[in-house]
Amino acid sequence: MYLDLLAALEGSWLGHLGRHSAWLYTAANLLHVLGAAFVVGGIAVFDLKVLAEHGKHAWQVGRYAIRLAAAGLLLQVPTGLLLLAVEARALGTNPAFYVKLAFIALGLVNVALFHARFGSALRAGFLPPGARIYALVSLLAWSVTLLAGRMIAYL
Repeated sequence: MYLDLLAALEGSWLGHLGRHSAWLYTAANLLHVLGAAFVVGGIAVFDLKVLAEHGKHAWQVGRYAIRLAAAGLLLQVPTGLLLLAVEARALGTNPAFYVKLAFIALGLVNVALFHARFGSALRAGFLPPGARIYALVSLLAWSVTLLAGRMIAYL
């Protein structure tokens, strides 16, 4: 079923457009990299604030960093879909792609758990020590996501 979905995506108008429009594929590739910089950069700044100062004033950093990361995610989803559609069967079965998806899932679950558990403490200006493990998991998850995304081209 998964392979059928990949074949359908590759054969879709999106896959066709991406394969036959050099400027669109190039723009999507550049925007995907820019989105990655926003996601990982925004999240890393926030996580490092949580780690370095035990979350003291992390909310002030988070007001900007989280919005930057969200903007990056909004860039990455449509551009990633276009990039995947161009060669969905090959890319969608690449081991690095599986790793990338797994660590995206870990990163998203981690951020949801962090905000569910520490959201009110974050807004109060000081996080308990337990928040640091979430920041470490976040840095790991998003760094591996970035590396796995780059490795797709080499595997």
